[in-house]
Amino acid sequence: MSKKAFLSANEAAAYGVKLSRPHVVSAYPITPQTTLVEKIADFLANGEADFKYMMVESEHSAMASALGASMMGARTFTASSSQGLLYMCEMLSYVSGARFPIVMVDANRSIATPWNIFGDQRDAMAMRDSGWIMLYVESGQEALDTVIQAYKIAEDPEVMTPVMVNIDGFTLTHTYDMVEIPEQEEVDSFLPPYSTTNKMDMKNPKTLCMSVGPDFHTEGRFLQQKAFEAAKRKIVSVNDEYAKLTGRSYGGMIEEYRADDAEVVLVAVGSVAGTVRVVVDEMREAGKKVGLIKLRSFRPFPKEYFESARDKFKAVGVIDRSISFGFDGTVFSEVKSAMYGSSAKVANYIVGLGGRDIPKHQIETMFNKLFGIASGKNEAEVQFLGMRWE
Repeated sequence: MSKKAFLSANEAAAYGVKLSRPHVVSAYPITPQTTLVEKIADFLANGEADFKYMMVESEHSAMASALGASMMGARTFTASSSQGLLYMCEMLSYVSGARFPIVMVDANRSIATPWNIFGDQRDAMAMRDSGWIMLYVESGQEALDTVIQAYKIAEDPEVMTPVMVNIDGFTLTHTYDMVEIPEQEEVDSFLPPYSTTNKMDMKNPKTLCMSVGPDFHTEGRFLQQKAFEAAKRKIVSVNDEYAKLTGRSYGGMIEEYRADDAEVVLVAVGSVAGTVRVVVDEMREAGKKVGLIKLRSFRPFPKEYFESARDKFKAVGVIDRSISFGFDGTVFSEVKSAMYGSSAKVANYIVGLGGRDIPKHQIETMFNKLFGIASGKNEAEVQFLGMRWE
């Protein structure tokens, strides 16, 4: 029988790691990720888990050692944040290109400069083309559950691709809530022991992290793309299987909230989705047809969903906690592309950078702007909201 505990999202994610029975954890601390790897170390020190814990000298080494362990057929885990994730950048493509199913948690945090230790999503969004599956969570409970699901997705023979689970820094990593912890037997029935042929084996020698010339490079990238297409199905089916086990579902790649008859909707990623839910309920009480589209999977991107929603809504707003300088908000670029030719007006709201709060009244402002856009009173545009000089 599962138990409940009052946990931060970092601690909840650590429980997800423990329950997944990794063989190797490589750790280098960086705020606001530190308490996650500390909690994992506590499990080992207290005799609650059995794995090799590697304390390394840098984030680059953390991913390199995880890669080496995965090459030997081990289930591996690591974590990072912000500049640490950027320092890992070189190793990310080695892991994904060689198809090793490492799971990593990134505690989303702004990147320098201006220097800031608080949370936005620019660190992970900068890694969007690294070949990693990228999932975003809304709560500590979802963090625990998604870590477990991530191993099931990553290790699927049709996928064999690493997964980055993203948790908003401080907003989730250092705030506490009641979290339900599954029993080990439940997780064992859901996540079997890791078995792979993609490993070093003296009886079956092979080349790993190989070099290839132009004649075969395209074929390797094609196989990676094929794995991401398979991952779209697996993210949904793994979530459905987990829901049968625990009663908790996160919609797979996308979760709609009160969007069936909505006239305008906001697309949200991560913890802000929880605030949007509250505002949706309040505005529905006032008779306004608003809804939420929670984007859980950024890579692979659910373009088929947004293609199918081209003419469903009058206006779609995208909340971005990241910006691609010289263009648009990072998520907005993807949504706008997928909805090309839509009758819906699409607008972008860039907020929450560097950990700035995203209050309810700001989200209500977004919805009201969308109603104005839908009626033709306002122009759809990219807007920074909540700036100090406004």
